[in-house]
Amino acid sequence: MKSILIIGMGRFGRHMAAKLQELRHEVLAVDISEERINDVLHLVTSAQIGDATREAFIASLGVRDFDVCVVAIGDNFQSSLETTALLKDYGAKKVIARANREVHAKFLLRNGADEVVYPEKQMAVRAAVRCGMDHVFDYIGLNDNYSIYETSVPEEWKGKSIAQLQVRQCYHINILAIKMGEELDPLPRADYQFSGQETLLLLGTNKDISRFLAG
Repeated sequence: MKSILIIGMGRFGRHMAAKLQELRHEVLAVDISEERINDVLHLVTSAQIGDATREAFIASLGVRDFDVCVVAIGDNFQSSLETTALLKDYGAKKVIARANREVHAKFLLRNGADEVVYPEKQMAVRAAVRCGMDHVFDYIGLNDNYSIYETSVPEEWKGKSIAQLQVRQCYHINILAIKMGEELDPLPRADYQFSGQETLLLLGTNKDISRFLAG
């Protein structure tokens, strides 16, 4: 279990706080808006109303005690920048900051952010891949070259096993798991025989998976 401070209870901060709490981490939510804090009280361990650009307020939070501090402020870049810098000044172990643009990310990293996330950009890329490729149900980019795709089983794979198809040798991709409804079979055996009702979780280079999906 980790202790996590999240500053900014917009949509991104709220969803992140709810998921972390679901995973049984301790979450302190902070926002300058009383209304936003009241809306998340049932989702978090504790909450405080305050201006995170004020040094005295940051000092009062005891940021050294948190495993991770998240700056989820999305509507005011100046506030995000100042908050990030103050967290580091007061000894935050790890600061993750939200950015909307690459230029923002550069400034956040210079001001002490250990990691920057682009929720809008990442969701847009994910949606574009799903819309632009037939039979792709989900997509996770790992870096510029490798990704995980969830896709349907090719028609010609029905009744054949992974070993018979020589998936790695022929397609240069790895089957991480096979899904059948809500059931997940991670790292399936080579003798697994496809029925055609499954979906596949595939890991590989974007080039190899795109070639596979194109048939």
